Amino acid sequence: MSLSELIAGVEDHEKQLIVFNADDDAVADLERQFTDRNVAVSADSTVSGRPGQFVTLSDDDGLIAATSLTEFTERLDGTDQQIGIGKSPYRPILDELDETMFTSWSIGQMMAATREIEDRAFRVGKGRLDAGFQTVSTLSGELDVYERLGECGVDAHAYAAPDEEPPAHDHFTLHVERAAEIETSWFVVFDGAGDDDQKCALLAEERGPREFYGFWTYDPGTVDWLVDYLETTYGRIEQ
Repeated sequence: MSLSELIAGVEDHEKQLIVFNADDDAVADLERQFTDRNVAVSADSTVSGRPGQFVTLSDDDGLIAATSLTEFTERLDGTDQQIGIGKSPYRPILDELDETMFTSWSIGQMMAATREIEDRAFRVGKGRLDAGFQTVSTLSGELDVYERLGECGVDAHAYAAPDEEPPAHDHFTLHVERAAEIETSWFVVFDGAGDDDQKCALLAEERGPREFYGFWTYDPGTVDWLVDYLETTYGRIEQ
């Protein structure tokens, strides 16, 4: 399985967000907020109108989570749903939206999510971080970040296709690859230094000019697969 095939597998599993006993404005607001996610938002009502306004999240296998509409919207307003990294135990539905496709993200959105994963690695101060930059020229603008990651104790690996001479570097490992998926993929994968609660990843592919489609995940198994795939597939190292 390739990186693109992993993204396609996630894309095939659309989730359904159903808003019960709410007015049209509330439903329309949620539709707007999830417009760039592979989540179908719809409205429904209970016969009795009880237990008030609430939201459920489900997939092809059935119900995943449920919470009150008030709690859900408060938590949604208190986070950046355009980013999504930064898992909280107090968001029963938002936490279940990892491994849900986002669509047509801009460079700004991708950078914001990337920085959150890099910041997590900085805070932990150890473990392995793999990051795909598409091209060497893009990596050149991020040298300071990855040198500092290496200096603080993180085993940082950068992947890029050669569109210019590789930059001088001291504290991270550079993998220069002419693979098509390296040129089209943007990924940041942190192995949590062996702590499953710290594992997270962002994986996306460029399908239009600077428009990215992909997902983030906190699932330890998916993160471990990504680390293993990158280790075994791309072994050539530019010193």
